[in-house]
Amino acid sequence: MRSHASVMHLDLDAFFASVEQRDKPSLRGKPVVVGGVGGRGVVSTASYEARRYGVRSAMSTREARSRCPHAAFLSPRFHAYRAVSDVVMGLMRELSPLVEPLSLDEAFVDLVAADLPDLEVATVGAVAEELRSRVADATGGLTASVGVGTSKFIAKVASDLDKPDGLVIVPPGAELDLLRPMSVTIIPGVGPATAERLRRAGITTVADLEAVSLDELVRITGRAHGAGLYALARAQDDRPVVPERETKSVSVEGTYDTDLTDRPLMEQLLTRQAGEVAARLKKSGLSGRTITIKVRLHDFTTLNRSTTLPSPTDHAGTIARLARALFADLVEAGDTSGGVRLLGVGVSGLADWIQEDLFGDSLEPEDEPAPDLPDPGLTRRSREGWQPGMDVVHRELGRGWVWGAGRGVVTVRFETARTPAGPVRSYAADDPDLTPWRPDGS
Repeated sequence: MRSHASVMHLDLDAFFASVEQRDKPSLRGKPVVVGGVGGRGVVSTASYEARRYGVRSAMSTREARSRCPHAAFLSPRFHAYRAVSDVVMGLMRELSPLVEPLSLDEAFVDLVAADLPDLEVATVGAVAEELRSRVADATGGLTASVGVGTSKFIAKVASDLDKPDGLVIVPPGAELDLLRPMSVTIIPGVGPATAERLRRAGITTVADLEAVSLDELVRITGRAHGAGLYALARAQDDRPVVPERETKSVSVEGTYDTDLTDRPLMEQLLTRQAGEVAARLKKSGLSGRTITIKVRLHDFTTLNRSTTLPSPTDHAGTIARLARALFADLVEAGDTSGGVRLLGVGVSGLADWIQEDLFGDSLEPEDEPAPDLPDPGLTRRSREGWQPGMDVVHRELGRGWVWGAGRGVVTVRFETARTPAGPVRSYAADDPDLTPWRPDGS
């Protein structure tokens, strides 16, 4: 733990939904939900207006619609989110060269590396306020919540305390006073299962956790987890801010509208996903030793199975063969008999070399061609067509976004971040005057 509050955590508020409200004037001040729009979809981000109705991230879209049926349910526009993220990360790097992005919408900043006259609370507070103001100006009004503390853990806790658009600085020496009344779930890694184990032991707050010995915590949660909980309950966190986070895994997954029960089809889907993973590995000049499949069952139970090779690979054929073998183990154990709603393939244990580098000739089987699957309308992510929220352009009326689509009709609201709320018009889904808009102009 540092002697000064010199670690900053910045978190853009309700990021995806806020970008949508910025770019769609008619949605400002109204509930907006971004994520999968189908019955099997999951909420990625909900605006604060939607959160008042109990909508939250990771909730099923079906439940979100029942809680807030009048919300705008939109598919993600990652090109817009990445553009905003690049701007914000650039502003943070202007402040300090040590910026550690956690995702598109949050990052740590090490203020020790910033050119500041000192690291007193008043100084870092002024710097944080200036950064928040610059973020709002550069992003067209998006807000950010900022926490500053003596460690990454404290800074991240602080940034959540006054959302949205807040700033909280935890002075040195005040960490335990802040943490002790809080639920143990504030500590990273304490999910529902660990929280329940701790509750059964009479541990519900950080103060309760602080009073437990290391040996007892290890007995309750395991050695690796127990040691981490013991340290964080005492605000002990010396993790540095690391400016370049290495890619730890590459994965592809799909959620399906109808539970899958046909084994050959699922094996073909895994083969196709393996091919996509291999392509991403090759594009990044990476390979990996550990192949993992992820299978979510009809009852939301999630199963993960993995196997590790003696040497790394980027070959689609090898990844597909091992993924299918792992899946076969689940099928033969009867775990998939009730139907599958999600399939995924991933590769971890990454390296920047493959077997050919060691042996000269490839020891891998030839890559399998991606299967030419029938189109049973399995996944909304892969369907062609008009998705709610997507950017479009009309030959006469210009830029707009898809309000809704179905039965051969697409409804568009014509507006952008730089215009007032615009008119709504409907067209045939195959109207040649209406096309998707892309930032590269293609």
